[in-house]
Amino acid sequence: MIAPELVDRVRESADIVQIIGEYVKLKRAGADFRGPCPFHGGKNPNFSVSPRRAMYHCFKCGESGNVFTFLQKHLGMSFPDAVRTVAATEGVDIPETTVERAGPDPREPFWEVNATANEYFRTMLWGEPSGTDIGAEARAYLDHRGIARDVAERYGLGVAPREIGVLRAHLQTMGFTDERMLEAGLLVKPDEQAEVRPRFRSRLMFPIFDATGHPVGFGGRAMGDVEPKYLNSPETPVFQKGKTLYALNWTKNDIRKEDRVFVVEGYFDAIRLMASGINTVVAPLGTALTPDQAALLARYTKNVYLLYDSDLAGLKATFRAGDELLRLGMAVRVITLPGGEDPDTFVLKHGPAALEAQVSQSVDIFERKLQLLSRGGWFDELQKKRRALDRLLPTIRATADALLRDLYVTRAAELTGIAKPVLLREVNEASARGYGDRRAPSRDAPRDTRGAPSRGSRDDEPFLDDGPPPFDEPRRAMPERPRRAPRSVRGGAAERELVRAMLGDPSRIETIAERVGTDRFRDPRYHAIFEAMLAASDDFSLERLVEQLAPDEIDSVNELLAEPDAQIDPTKTVEASIAELELRELRERLTEIDTLMPVASEEQKTELMQEKRRLQKEIELSGQPDVKSYKLFQRRSSARE
Repeated sequence: MIAPELVDRVRESADIVQIIGEYVKLKRAGADFRGPCPFHGGKNPNFSVSPRRAMYHCFKCGESGNVFTFLQKHLGMSFPDAVRTVAATEGVDIPETTVERAGPDPREPFWEVNATANEYFRTMLWGEPSGTDIGAEARAYLDHRGIARDVAERYGLGVAPREIGVLRAHLQTMGFTDERMLEAGLLVKPDEQAEVRPRFRSRLMFPIFDATGHPVGFGGRAMGDVEPKYLNSPETPVFQKGKTLYALNWTKNDIRKEDRVFVVEGYFDAIRLMASGINTVVAPLGTALTPDQAALLARYTKNVYLLYDSDLAGLKATFRAGDELLRLGMAVRVITLPGGEDPDTFVLKHGPAALEAQVSQSVDIFERKLQLLSRGGWFDELQKKRRALDRLLPTIRATADALLRDLYVTRAAELTGIAKPVLLREVNEASARGYGDRRAPSRDAPRDTRGAPSRGSRDDEPFLDDGPPPFDEPRRAMPERPRRAPRSVRGGAAERELVRAMLGDPSRIETIAERVGTDRFRDPRYHAIFEAMLAASDDFSLERLVEQLAPDEIDSVNELLAEPDAQIDPTKTVEASIAELELRELRERLTEIDTLMPVASEEQKTELMQEKRRLQKEIELSGQPDVKSYKLFQRRSSARE
């Protein structure tokens, strides 16, 4: 049969106006197109084709449907023939062995329950105002954000009630079982003994649709000082966060026609632009742009404008998204709004014309990197220059367009003063030497004998925080984290034992956090667990912790809790684990020294060799009883795994 995903891809790619326009004379009427109905033989323009909804409808005879049903009804085609006809028009390959799908689409039950829940959320938002209900609070918030009712209704906004049982009771009266609500992620059940409860409470609700317009999930914005501020539906058979783009269902046809797309960070940014008439916008769902999301965009355009916030998080998201898009041969430009504004507030204050003016001032993604590094003085000193190259190399390496890659290398050579052949050699060797996995030093980084951080002062690194540098390659596994850390991640066992110690005694959370920053947790599971524990440290409970974790992270917590006696002496284990993480950073500095050698002068090479010998001595002296006992425990832990 024709796989549902392939049918969806063909439907998403189809230009319904162009295809129907081959059989019906259409003229633009506002956002839609009108013409005489081919089904009842009318002469008046009662037949409407909506590119936004990818649907047609006759206001006279009532005929309606999508591009496939038009070909089926108008030309008498079978469903698979209609799919193949559209696929041929759009250049999508359909294997010859596929046959017509039999039976209902297995995804329909999820779409149905999500659509019903969305209608309930919308009703809750626009119910009779009482001054104290959650709907009134949400309406006041929308008014504060400058979102008019017609805009909120156009994009299906709603509100989830505070009360635990009302959504469940409403959906039950509509014939939906707890099992289906749990499968769709509308209800959660923390453990077998716990009562089911709604995933979303007291939240402004944004329905999330796939590219064909099916309701697949929700995003909820907390109505108050609650963490997390934004909460998405969990992964389900119809919703994979890393494969879905918010607003694409509304904007895909305009993106194709205008041959450009704005990528923004959040729901409000996307809604503001669409409501202002800029209907070529999408937003990732709270994550860095994933390879699947980039590939989804590539179906509609090759021209991308990254319109993220100008803060540190926005910079990091910008450059990680840029690398993903460059891998697909796309043209990527960055728009930097003045005064640190975000797209929502900027368009609200200045209007869409002002944003279009900013488009003319956008710069290529690589040029934007060079601007920031140059302004920060990163090309002025040897070690900074080496680290600046480490941030440029992943982007050069990611660029699929050979000519553009050569232009990037030439530009980097001009600014750094390094010969182009040397840079080309570094580009070709970068993967093997692991530049993409570099991490920024923490505020607790090991200090040398002169009292300065061994990898540079934080004041010298204005675009770094306690996490990965904003110019690093994206962590491609983050949207779907592996269940176990790769064996190549040094210090993974130390991270695990620190988390185990904090789970066993939450009073250790604060004391460990004072000595270990979140950046020292490289395994994405333990990093997420540690961050969640910090957020819940003032009122820690396992129930509150797991609410903030993904399923694989919850599994890791359960694994650690299942071995309550694994640490014979937790205090010594904590000290040994921290010592191992410090050793990891010393070893990383040794690796960095090796990477500095190609761009160093003879005098600088002498200094680097002296530092290398000192670090090697420090590592040798660090291998004392605490660390040795930790390594003994590590071997025992590895044996259990």
